[in-house]
Amino acid sequence: MDSALSPPRRRPSRWRLLASVVAIPALLTGYLAVSGSSAGAAETLLSQGRPATASSVESAAYPASAAVDGNAGTRWSSGFADPQWLQVDLGTVTPVSRVVLNWEGAYARAFTIETSTNGSTWTTVHSTTTGTGGTQEIGVTGTGRYVRLNATQRGTAYGVSLWEFQVYGETGASGCGTGNAAQGRPATASSTESAAAYPASAAVDGNTGTRWASLAADPQWLRVDLGSTQSICGVTLVWEAAYASAFQIQTSTDGSTWTTVHTSSTGTGGTQDLTVTGTGRYVRMYGTARATAWGYSLWEFAVRTGSGPTTPPTTTPPPTTPPPTTPPPGGSVLLSYQKPAVASSNQNDGTCFECVPARAFDNDPASRWATSATTGWVDPGWIYVDLGATATISQVVLQWDPAYATSYQIQVSPNASTWTPIYSTTGGRGFKETLNVTGTGRYVRMYGTARVGPYGYSLYEFKVYGTGGNPTAPPAMPPDPTFPANNLVWSDEFNGAAGSKPDPAKWTIDPGTGQNNEIQYYTNNDNAAMNGTGALVIEARRETAGGRDYTSHRMNTGNKFHVQYGRIEARIQVPKGNGLWPAFWMMGADFLTGRPWPYNGEIDIMEVLGRNTLEGYSTLHAPQYNGGGGYGQKYPAPGGVDFAGGFHVWAAEWDSRGITFKVDGQTVFYASKETVESTRGPWVFDHPFYLILNLAVGGDFPGPVDPSTPFPSRMLVDYVRVYR
Repeated sequence: MDSALSPPRRRPSRWRLLASVVAIPALLTGYLAVSGSSAGAAETLLSQGRPATASSVESAAYPASAAVDGNAGTRWSSGFADPQWLQVDLGTVTPVSRVVLNWEGAYARAFTIETSTNGSTWTTVHSTTTGTGGTQEIGVTGTGRYVRLNATQRGTAYGVSLWEFQVYGETGASGCGTGNAAQGRPATASSTESAAAYPASAAVDGNTGTRWASLAADPQWLRVDLGSTQSICGVTLVWEAAYASAFQIQTSTDGSTWTTVHTSSTGTGGTQDLTVTGTGRYVRMYGTARATAWGYSLWEFAVRTGSGPTTPPTTTPPPTTPPPTTPPPGGSVLLSYQKPAVASSNQNDGTCFECVPARAFDNDPASRWATSATTGWVDPGWIYVDLGATATISQVVLQWDPAYATSYQIQVSPNASTWTPIYSTTGGRGFKETLNVTGTGRYVRMYGTARVGPYGYSLYEFKVYGTGGNPTAPPAMPPDPTFPANNLVWSDEFNGAAGSKPDPAKWTIDPGTGQNNEIQYYTNNDNAAMNGTGALVIEARRETAGGRDYTSHRMNTGNKFHVQYGRIEARIQVPKGNGLWPAFWMMGADFLTGRPWPYNGEIDIMEVLGRNTLEGYSTLHAPQYNGGGGYGQKYPAPGGVDFAGGFHVWAAEWDSRGITFKVDGQTVFYASKETVESTRGPWVFDHPFYLILNLAVGGDFPGPVDPSTPFPSRMLVDYVRVYR
């Protein structure tokens, strides 16, 4: 039994590969990759919207992602040193034919363009020592999943900076691309067997070890939003054992009216490569007959696009939604916080506990309102708030659950009886929608007339900004730190005498069995001690305790030290060996008072798997992205070093705008609050968290130990420090 301080470290089905699907990655990669160009080949922009990382960033305002967002007004900018690099993950091994560099004034005089199949071993496909800046179009010949600009000499005293880093790849003579246009795009489904374990997003994450699974009923569907109207030429379905015997592939320009481009009543499961012809922003698998007693389940849902008419991909709202403005215009304030709310119905059961109207106005992004499962999964569905007095409304912000409105109005009223629309759309896209509006009233209502699926309507947050009303100010947030933060507010240097134990004034020892099918027992302080030379040693041993054959250690600062914002860092040397899983991470402090995971939030600053200590992981977990679907990044060790070969500093620089993850001073991943809210779901990281150190053995993520795994194995921690 886990103690009250034992956070659930679940990694749902992502790591549970069935023996029958071991060959799936090879099948899918073999299908999507080609090994050369052919006559009549065309080019496709492969890099836009793909995950990007960089050696450094000048500040969080200039992240790596800004160079691949399709917006020539945003840019990546590095630190002021040589060398610097920027790399993009195309999602699959793909031929690369051209790279376009749109430099800001801080350009590179000497640089290479490099490709890699694994993000570790690089092949140079272009090299220059006479870079001129401006816009450079570079023809290249190469193949890779990763493409990198490696700048070795700056052209100015500043760093290097790119407005856009565009990578183009060749498509076949037919004009049908080899890349997966669905990967990483927003996905929704008619249902999920488990929203945490088998979300819709798992079918478009490029990972053939994660999957979407529906409820056991007909019909069911899975759809992906490509972000813009595309020419659709192919779809690949990688089925889990629960496949469709009858299904359709459908396309839509608006997510409402669907055109069938493929029909099958003899589905065989496995991997199905389908050639289709159609146009749409949305692509859907619509299953009408199951082949098993279970639901429908897809490891991957890949979409190939061709050379037909398209519009550039975008992650911004469709034209019916005004561009976001932050902060709200005209000196507006939040009017809706903790104001009385009424809805057409609400849910309050084991599936959605206390999902009452007030939850949409509590400024808590982890709680939500939902229409009743018994009476409210109908159209129309609505929710309104009483602002307490007449107000002038300037902005409404909706943070949707996956049960969102595709067609709705924002309405105002003086009396909650007569309503006037001040905004209307039939192209609602879910996630976060920021609406600049103009209206006057005491009551503000979201009036939904069409839903995305068979469920009702559900909002995590419904915020109304303006002037007037009778506002209640929400609790003040701590100020953002200025980075580099240098005000040390908490630390443990582990300078005790050899054999001494962790300081009980700073750490709570957390015994128990752990989660994720781990095989160790965390002892009550037997497996951690100072080494006498300035480090804490957390030791995993092959010995029996607590009904397990292995022991290890886990400790946290719960109820002793909590932090919101700042630089949180630790200098750690990780062990090497199959089945070992060292981690430095944080849990939302409200977990200690009863809020379940993942609603409290989890920030994994460092995870390294002992089977491959050349790479690490930094990940966020929240209600709409958790477990195998967490929002994060796997990255190679900077400089190609082995993390097990010495100490390295892992850090998270965290403020109200996002979290920058760094290793040895180099940025490996930036999680932008704005991006997460608009593409994944609520951001639940603006509250206190506590720190955790542990060394797990075995389980879903690291895999099993084997005879080569060394025991005892040791995780060494030089220090843990928190700066503001």
